[in-house]
Amino acid sequence: MSLLIYFLLLPLIVTCTVLFMKPKPATYLAAFSFIIPFFYILHCLLSGISETFHVMDFAAPVGEIYMFSDAVSNAFGLAICAVSAMVAFVSLPYMQSRLEDMKLDMDSEYRKYAFLYCLFATSMLWLIYSGSLVFVYTFLEIGVISAFLLIFLYGYEKRRWTSILYFVWMLIPGVLAMLSFILIGVDNNTFALKGLSEVSMLAWAILFIGLLVKFPAIGIHSWLPWTYEQSPTPPLGLLILADGLAGYILLRIYLVDSCFIDVYRVPILAYALFSGIYAGFSVFRQTNYKRLLGYSSISQMSYMLVALCLGSYGLMGLVIQYLSHSFGKSILLMTAGGIIALYGMKDLGDMGGLHDYMPEISNAAVIGWLNLGGILTVGMLGEFFILRGIVETFGLNLWVIIPAVFLFMLSVWYGFYMLKKIFYGRPRSAVRETKHVSGYLYIPLVIIGLLSVIFLFPPIAPALTKGLEIVIGGIVP
Repeated sequence: MSLLIYFLLLPLIVTCTVLFMKPKPATYLAAFSFIIPFFYILHCLLSGISETFHVMDFAAPVGEIYMFSDAVSNAFGLAICAVSAMVAFVSLPYMQSRLEDMKLDMDSEYRKYAFLYCLFATSMLWLIYSGSLVFVYTFLEIGVISAFLLIFLYGYEKRRWTSILYFVWMLIPGVLAMLSFILIGVDNNTFALKGLSEVSMLAWAILFIGLLVKFPAIGIHSWLPWTYEQSPTPPLGLLILADGLAGYILLRIYLVDSCFIDVYRVPILAYALFSGIYAGFSVFRQTNYKRLLGYSSISQMSYMLVALCLGSYGLMGLVIQYLSHSFGKSILLMTAGGIIALYGMKDLGDMGGLHDYMPEISNAAVIGWLNLGGILTVGMLGEFFILRGIVETFGLNLWVIIPAVFLFMLSVWYGFYMLKKIFYGRPRSAVRETKHVSGYLYIPLVIIGLLSVIFLFPPIAPALTKGLEIVIGGIVP
């Protein structure tokens, strides 16, 4: 029997267990329920192991329900496990501060928070290892519901309005994904991924439009900045993982039938580049730290949309970019959470010179921005494959290369601009006192940062690219 199912069941069991535990043991158990699968998934990636676990059979068109792993799902799984585990540690001091502000009992409320947190993270892990569109849709919706409840219960001043805004917007990708999956299942007489042979243009279009909202792209992005601003910070570390799963689903459908992307490659690419550049410039206009990180996420997610249009090299860049964005943005969001927990600051106008008061968090933020800029981290590998995909697909076409390179440079530009504005320069707040920075607030961020560097070098980088070539190989630009 495949060991995969045991490592998927572990966080599911822990999700129910934390309901009956004190905050600190619940935090450690939740973290280790993802750390253990992380090392198993890493072993599978380095060893080139692919697994399949049969769950049950249904009559057509549902077909077989099964779980499976390959290099693509393992890469996504590594990001989900690493971020979920480390952000769980950050949750302990952050939620203690947050619940004190809300005048809620730490013991009873943290149990609910830990349950929802683990449910959200576990749903994503099960989604990427699901071999049936039925399971993919099921866990997609479980993630939306758990995120909605986390925002509704523990967000900030406008949390109820924001949670409803988030939920309503997420109904669009949910409904459209369900409709598209039904069309795909009926056309192929099965919902099992390994049984799919074609995807109609109608099913492709419906799914693509729905997942554009989940990325999101500019024009249908209004829910995301509000969600970032009003949500409790640790669950946002999971939300960036969830948004990127839109790229995972599109990649899986692309590997079945790339007809829609083949036909509309140029307009999708143009829209993705415009979306990324527009959102990148929008970062400079924000005054709320978490809100600006929201626009940065819109810009970064456009990388994955660009990569989807660039053949086999682009698809490899899509997977690696998910790793880079997950690592980098989770670090930055947790630095925002640390600033809130220690000093209650959210607006950039109150910041400046914070490096002198929290150098550990400031240094972690540098690593986060390096990830987003693709400098000396796994993000550099992702950008290489995206550029290689552009050359393979369009040749030395400067109309494509220049906007793509500018998009990469824009991430570096606004990243270092924000570092200076928040952590360096002259302090802009009249009230300043040095506080003890708990190890929970920066050690997990340093670990994520180290992973983002380690993933750029052997033995992980060669194993990852070789595994991706095996899964994605044969897809021509």
